[in-house]
Amino acid sequence: MNYLVVVAHPDDEVLGAGATIHKLIKQGHEVAVAIMVSQAAARKDLSSSLADDEKEALDILGVTKTYHADFPNIKMNTVPHLELVQFIEKCIMDFKADAIITHHPADTNNDHVMTSYAAQAACRLFQRRDDVPGLKELLYMEVPSSTEWAIDSSANDFRANTYFEVGRDGLEVKLKALAAYKGVMRAYPHPRSNEALEGLAAYRGAQAGCKYAEAFESVLRRIVE
Repeated sequence: MNYLVVVAHPDDEVLGAGATIHKLIKQGHEVAVAIMVSQAAARKDLSSSLADDEKEALDILGVTKTYHADFPNIKMNTVPHLELVQFIEKCIMDFKADAIITHHPADTNNDHVMTSYAAQAACRLFQRRDDVPGLKELLYMEVPSSTEWAIDSSANDFRANTYFEVGRDGLEVKLKALAAYKGVMRAYPHPRSNEALEGLAAYRGAQAGCKYAEAFESVLRRIVE
């Protein structure tokens, strides 16, 4: 399987799916990460060495294939939707993606929302082109400090229904990769603290009878042949 992880910002891929990415690669799957915003001018907490931090984090996870756009940070809602979709479609075609992991559309971070909507539109590409593999699954991930702050009661919250057991080793790899991103982690009880992330992994694991897990919401699954 070729898994394409489509995220708004560097660090989202680790926060939402870092341990799962590492596990999938160890199992022999191919994983690529597509990042919509390559800089973070509006986030003063991030280091000026963001590109180097990203490379170090992805090296820790085992990711060797990345795609980068340069859409404006915290301003993706000012970009025509079609431009966002077309970038993701190019990634899908180049990587021959079988599955897509992206943000939940009810996230409180607007860049995350715009990324999710664009990925939803792009995932239908196989219905228009014969040279694109049919998508097998679309998964939403949860990004701590953003997804749980979706307090708009008119929207559907993230609902976990798919769990990847990652074990203690997978959790440690995730935390190590996050440590590579200078300025991202916080002291407990912030959602982006080591303690909170360990607790979330333990809780998600307990929901499904797993030893630490990352949770996703599967919103499309196609079983063919």
